[in-house]
Amino acid sequence: MSSDFLLPGQPVPLAKDPLPQLGKGLYIKDSQVRASLVGVPRYEESTLAITRVRPHPPAPNSVVLGTVTRLSPIQALLSVSVVDGIPLPPGEEFTGVIRSQDVRATEKDKVKIGDCFRGGDVVRGVVISLGDARSYFVTTARNDLGVIFATSEAGHTMEPVSWQVRRCPKTGSIEKRKCAKPEGL
Repeated sequence: MSSDFLLPGQPVPLAKDPLPQLGKGLYIKDSQVRASLVGVPRYEESTLAITRVRPHPPAPNSVVLGTVTRLSPIQALLSVSVVDGIPLPPGEEFTGVIRSQDVRATEKDKVKIGDCFRGGDVVRGVVISLGDARSYFVTTARNDLGVIFATSEAGHTMEPVSWQVRRCPKTGSIEKRKCAKPEGL
């Protein structure tokens, strides 16, 4: 049994044994057990169920996913929509701020925000602290943190080429970003 979060509609990985008794958050479609809630399937006695996972506000060291909404020469603003792997309900996003000194661990004084992020990029970061009354300070200063999804000016999904460059597979154009190391490498 995997400990990964499942999204509604995703098949639940089960052993070839007979089907367990299904509880809340699961259903059968096309002779396959599927999730109807976001969460991790767990056995409660002999019943397999997914209990609803309640989202929580970010805290220091929380891993967050967010979309870049605004750029300035000294910072990028994020709309944080996932906290510690748990999606937030629509309309309940938090604001994150990535300051230029929090983009990478080395050569902090040479960082240009416009070369690291663009509007619409999806970024993985870690909360450093509560910023002002409306936002959280977020860092991308680890190899596994940074842009995880970006579209090119031509509108295609870009692929990471190095830790600071992404390439459009259709046009071959290259754009600078602070790329997160892809998972599994």
